[in-house]
Amino acid sequence: MADIESARKAFDRFDLNGDGLISAAEYKSAMAQLGDFHVTETVAEAVIKSKDANGDGLLTFDEFWGALHQD
Repeated sequence: MADIESARKAFDRFDLNGDGLISAAEYKSAMAQLGDFHVTETVAEAVIKSKDANGDGLLTFDEFWGALHQD
């Protein structure tokens, strides 16, 4: 389980434009920067959708944090 400071740092790496939200395009780009070039736009959209509590197609930090504590 991640602590909140580590989670914030991870969130900030995915939030490429710094608007406080992670879009599918940002997720895909961040995963490529981390070396995973197999994440397509469709996969990124599915990942975001699976963790997106309010259904707006974007992840807030609270949704990101909540996703870390699922399972």
